[in-house]
Amino acid sequence: MLSVEQVTFRYDRRSQPVLRNASLSLDAGQVGVLLGRNGCGKTTLMRTLLGLCTPESGRIALDGRDLTAIDRRQRARVAAYVPQDLQFGGLRVYDAVMAGRVARFGIQPGADDRAAVDAALEDMELTALAQRNVQQLSGGERQKVAIARALAQEPRLLVFDEPTGNLDVANEQRILRHARRLARTRGITVLCTLHDLNQALQCGDRLFLMQDGCIKYTGGGDILTPETVQEIFGARVRAAVIDGKKYLIGADDDEE
Repeated sequence: MLSVEQVTFRYDRRSQPVLRNASLSLDAGQVGVLLGRNGCGKTTLMRTLLGLCTPESGRIALDGRDLTAIDRRQRARVAAYVPQDLQFGGLRVYDAVMAGRVARFGIQPGADDRAAVDAALEDMELTALAQRNVQQLSGGERQKVAIARALAQEPRLLVFDEPTGNLDVANEQRILRHARRLARTRGITVLCTLHDLNQALQCGDRLFLMQDGCIKYTGGGDILTPETVQEIFGARVRAAVIDGKKYLIGADDDEE
């Protein structure tokens, strides 16, 4: 379980807080989605979870363990990050995924490391591409390599920053299905940022609406209403149910 309690962070003493008593909780096996306008603090909150920013107050715990009390190498063993566009240079897929094990082995990887990489490649359906150069892959395949690299760390927390950015619709759907499946089958806590509210409705177990560094609303898809979307994003939408699923549709300014 991920627990973030009253976390405040600012980049220097004279600046305004970027995070203001931000709090959220997310169980193992769940997918959480951070939503909010650009600049509201989503990326800073994720960087704080990963130990890249040190909060001035508050507590961050994973499975009861205080993440702010361990060093970066230890944190890399329990929390993994999948950025929007990870660069692998000229590495083979296998070597790119093995890079996720660096925090766990010394000079040379061992049998456990190779087994973890093989499992991650199989999980992400990349075994047949293991000897290919990552640069030769499609955007969707490269994103799967990034996820496999994170899985090779054997984390308890998997953090995605805009996992569907720069992908076509088919690959967007595949990546979100993978994220949800991994949460369920591996019992991983998954937290991601998304801009697409309908993607959030379809893949998120818990949604967190951020505004000015605070988590303003927490809950399931029911918290995304025309009223909260107007408040958080300044956008007018209508809610519709199609084939039993809720969707948000843009509303014209002259609609009642």
